[in-house]
Amino acid sequence: MIKADLHIHSCYSPDSCTPLEVIMEHCLKIGINCIALADHNSIEGALKLQEMAPFTVIVAEEIMTSSGEIMGLFLNEEIPRGLSVEETIDRIKKQGGLVNIPHPFGRWPLDNYKKLTSPEIMEKLDLIEVFNARTPFPNSSSKAYELAKKYGLPGGAGSDAHTSSEIGKAYVEMPEFSGPEEFLSSLAQGKIIGHRSSPLIHLASTWARIKKR
Repeated sequence: MIKADLHIHSCYSPDSCTPLEVIMEHCLKIGINCIALADHNSIEGALKLQEMAPFTVIVAEEIMTSSGEIMGLFLNEEIPRGLSVEETIDRIKKQGGLVNIPHPFGRWPLDNYKKLTSPEIMEKLDLIEVFNARTPFPNSSSKAYELAKKYGLPGGAGSDAHTSSEIGKAYVEMPEFSGPEEFLSSLAQGKIIGHRSSPLIHLASTWARIKKR
């Protein structure tokens, strides 16, 4: 079994200052041996960390669409922000990637996610993030679980770490896998473990954004 934190950010995101080396070292320290590095609108850091790390790194991207954020996993080409949800999903699928909705009920404004959780979009998804350690709303996870169950989709989990101390706050204990299809099968057998980070951790993201500007 592996411990997979399926939502981490690095210094290649505008709201994180965490170097790739620090992510790798902290994962090794706490026993996280699989991650999805999903920087905002970039896969540059994930591609580099995949070459560096002695554990599995899924190249992912948290992409801002015209209707909210979609996450692509197992990518090899970066997808630009600002496209429609449909076009974004199509580009993920064309490169053999998997489509995920991160924190479907956990960010303002919630109205943006009505499109993402509509039946026509849900039928195109491969998984849903059902636990996000940074989500501030207590019932967001239960609503995400119910949505995944309704559409028969496996549920993922991640720390959404923007600082190294957050890594591993949420992860999935799951069988090892090779490639996207095996990943989905393993995820369906996985056990989600974790707890929410302090809401104060969002101040670190705000500071990182200001610092980079």
